[in-house]
Amino acid sequence: MAAFPLLLLLCSLLLATSTAADQCHDDDHAALVAIDTALGSPYHFASWTPDSACCDWYDVDCDAESGRVIGLRVFQDTNMSGSIPDAIANLTFLQTLTLHHLPAISGAIPDSLAALSNLSQLTISHTGVSGPVPSFLGALTALTALDLSYNSLTGAIPPSLADLPNLSSINLRRNHLSGAIPSLLLSKSPDQAYLWLSSNNLSGAIPAEFAAVDFAHIDLSRNALSGDAACLLGAGKSSLQHVDVSRNALRFDLSGMEFPENATYIDLSHNGIRGGIPTQVANLTNLQQFNVSFNRLCGEVPAGGNMARFDRYSYLHNKCLCGAPLTACRQRPINYLH
Repeated sequence: MAAFPLLLLLCSLLLATSTAADQCHDDDHAALVAIDTALGSPYHFASWTPDSACCDWYDVDCDAESGRVIGLRVFQDTNMSGSIPDAIANLTFLQTLTLHHLPAISGAIPDSLAALSNLSQLTISHTGVSGPVPSFLGALTALTALDLSYNSLTGAIPPSLADLPNLSSINLRRNHLSGAIPSLLLSKSPDQAYLWLSSNNLSGAIPAEFAAVDFAHIDLSRNALSGDAACLLGAGKSSLQHVDVSRNALRFDLSGMEFPENATYIDLSHNGIRGGIPTQVANLTNLQQFNVSFNRLCGEVPAGGNMARFDRYSYLHNKCLCGAPLTACRQRPINYLH
């Protein structure tokens, strides 16, 4: 009989643990119900029923110990419509918020999301969301990854994003953003940095401060950027594998540049780049994609090494490039350094 109270205590402890893992906090439950209501109770949330624990609901992730909602991932629903509900801000322990491929979700990113101080990953992509990139995002100091790609966002990139001490990945491609790139963007990244700003209306120079950022991947293509890309090139950029600055208005001499030694993808096409192609490119053993077409380059295409990988389309529509895979050089190439 003495063992019975001990058994009862163990059962109570197990029940308490199970309850935390299987049921979310009342405040989180109320917030999720409000989100469902604000979006018109879409079929996507059919599992969000009163007779089940909300930590078991589709798209919801809870912390195993506290039972608090730490993740909300809603994606792939072309019928869900409305604006982003303010009630999301009431999920105060939220670490991951994903709203992806919801094309009928529209309106601005609500200021209420500024309350999500624990947010580490924010994705609002492939939606109809418009308006500015909110400056309040610069106050979400836990943020490590920001993806606002494939929306209809306008205005400038807020300089406040550069204040984030843990942010290492920013994806703002395929919007309608304008103005200059903030000079200190990702300057505080604690890890290798990833930046996608392609297919916007950005102008001005590529920030010289980017020379100090440990980029692994950077895509600034299809904008109206001017000046040069020297800050993205150089033997010291050992982490940089992917660099795409194609389809801009860059003007600089490529002749004296060095390419990142571990690069796998380099696209400088559709600019006004002059000079010659550095022979060092032939030594980039990992390089799989190389495109300098539609520029003003001259001289002989480097030979040997990995250069056989690249066909004539990598070099077309330049001022006077020659040599395989283009036509043979008829005379010693002229020095176009000056």
